Amino acid sequence: MKSDLPFLLRHPDSTAQQPVLVTSPHSGARYSDAFLTASRLDAHAIRQSEDMFVDDLFATAPRHGASLLSAIHPRAYVDLNRAPYELEQVLFEDRLPDHVDKKSLRASSGLGTVPRLVAENAPIYDGKLTYADAEQRIENIYRPFHHQIANLLQNMQRQFGFAILLDAHSMPSQATRLGRNSLSAPPVDFVLGNRHNKACDMRLTDWVKNYLQAQGYVVMLNKPYAGGYITENYGQPNRACHALQIEINRAIYMDEDSYQPHDGYARVQENMSRLLADLIAELPALADDLRADDGDRSAAE
Repeated sequence: MKSDLPFLLRHPDSTAQQPVLVTSPHSGARYSDAFLTASRLDAHAIRQSEDMFVDDLFATAPRHGASLLSAIHPRAYVDLNRAPYELEQVLFEDRLPDHVDKKSLRASSGLGTVPRLVAENAPIYDGKLTYADAEQRIENIYRPFHHQIANLLQNMQRQFGFAILLDAHSMPSQATRLGRNSLSAPPVDFVLGNRHNKACDMRLTDWVKNYLQAQGYVVMLNKPYAGGYITENYGQPNRACHALQIEINRAIYMDEDSYQPHDGYARVQENMSRLLADLIAELPALADDLRADDGDRSAAE
């Protein structure tokens, strides 16, 4: 059934709710005819920046007590893992207002809130947009998504004394070479980002890292991805809100050329389901460390 909302929110049964929220801001795949017509890219090429199937890899989250918030519209249309006004003047025909962050490095590289590029090198448009185009996307899609994140986390903090946000993404296999210690090192399967220990208590980060490694995966921390805007903005351990970005190497679950799942998909999906189930089972042992205290012990590097 087609939703009129710009996101899909799946809750557990109210009696099973746990202080865990999984977000998938880049898995949206609703490419409107108008957007495709405006783009110079075809319907296949424009999907290069999409975190394909990530929301489905975590689809059992509500079964285990976690909420799952996923995008409907694609990252190429509006990037939900940016600050609301990371825009670059070169993309727009009219002058951007003063409140726009024109100094954003992400925007200047073509990967702002309204992106100019997909996959870092493929231009989306032949011409330019108007600022009204960007404002419409921000007001109608971006702000409702972030309003939901803030409300969900605040409710969890009130009910449990802490909240955990797992921000789920996928990364192209070639990007994982940046995280390897040497050319002979095995490919990286997962990159965990906690903004260099500032967004998530290290006990929680270490638990997730150790869990994934126990399943046989190669895991890196903060290299090459330390976490984007969602992790940085909502990860406030001194206020009992812990955010951890999870990047999954696409090659371990899908064919990056055909965009089709391969034989590894079921294993990754099962491992993500077990990760959530076992993490939630571990929460009573972690709870005291995850609640706020007078110091910012978890933010120290």
